Amino acid sequence: MRTQLLCTFTESGKLNTTLSTIIDAYDIIFNKIYVFQDEDDRDQLICTYNVDAVNIGKFLDNTISLHRKKQTNSLYTINALNCIIRKLNNGVLDKSFEIPWNNYSNSLLLVSEDNDLNHIHTHIYSIIDVTTWKTQK
Repeated sequence: MRTQLLCTFTESGKLNTTLSTIIDAYDIIFNKIYVFQDEDDRDQLICTYNVDAVNIGKFLDNTISLHRKKQTNSLYTINALNCIIRKLNNGVLDKSFEIPWNNYSNSLLLVSEDNDLNHIHTHIYSIIDVTTWKTQK
């Protein structure tokens, strides 16, 4: 089975509703939803979870596809990765360029509306086990 990491953005006051929506919409692979908090805006939460890449269907609102560098706990989009490479490599996109991942540990890397890197520092807010959470809500 090929999995895909998805990310759904929410606010702290909407977390339970967002978790219910995610659990109802997808079969969560590994039964875990990792909830991260934006360190600069504590109300903003980032829910990440793995789904079967073949049967994703339509993405939920406020949901994107992500990648993860496990060693540094870095979450990123391909566009953000390309932005980093261009920024550090004099504007040249070279896919063999070595990313200094330690500079982006515990972070979510996105591209802003003006095509600049959006580096969001995060920490784990909660880890949800979907098998027990269903029965607790």
